[in-house]
Amino acid sequence: MAIPTTIAATTANQLVPATEDLLCSTTESPWLIQSSMMEDVNQTPVKLAPKGQRSYRQFCALARALDVVGERWSLLIVRELLPGPMRYTDLKGSLAGIATNLLASRLRTLEDNGIVERQLDRAGVVYGLTSWGAELREPMEALGRWGTPLLASGRGDDTFQPRWLTLALPALLRGTTANPPVELGIETDGSLMVLRVDADGPSAHIRPGDQPESVLTASSDVVVALAAGGMTIDQAVDSGEFTGEPDILRTIFARGTGG
Repeated sequence: MAIPTTIAATTANQLVPATEDLLCSTTESPWLIQSSMMEDVNQTPVKLAPKGQRSYRQFCALARALDVVGERWSLLIVRELLPGPMRYTDLKGSLAGIATNLLASRLRTLEDNGIVERQLDRAGVVYGLTSWGAELREPMEALGRWGTPLLASGRGDDTFQPRWLTLALPALLRGTTANPPVELGIETDGSLMVLRVDADGPSAHIRPGDQPESVLTASSDVVVALAAGGMTIDQAVDSGEFTGEPDILRTIFARGTGG
């Protein structure tokens, strides 16, 4: 089903409502569309939930977003793909507990709704986010910040993948800037990621062979606590290991400079 022109799917900051209702509406009020993504979205129309499929059946952007990505595992699949495309087997291995048939079903739904697409690379077929799917980073970072207090009890026996920090750290360090830019390597569970902070804010990535001069090695609990301001830089370094320029730590983790 093609997107109705009056309610085309865009992110909240790309919609200018003609009424005072910013998110939900009980009547079909017209929307003025301001989106550079509209051409891409219209080429991959979002399918409203067919009859028989779970749906809130509400004319509300939040409800319709949940119709598309609100099922169990869907946002976690997106989380896995935010750092870059993955093979099906790698996705399955990173999402401990998901059944193969359920993963296939969720990927199919995300593909049908223009969020995920299959691509070809040297590894064969991989799954990656579309440009519209990648826009989920902002709301997912906000949800991650909201859920940070739930990590206070520690990791325990829960599974953890270092690549998840590429979403968590920029979210927790939102508003932090640096000019000139600085880069810090963070090694957790034997995996190295690069955290960069520049005039636009923080970003993180995993690139094999890319190792900055300054590297912090620590457990996931320590890294998250440091980024969230729940641990000082000295405490984090004492709990792990650091090599490089200390000023980089102070620039990135300004909230952790207290005693």
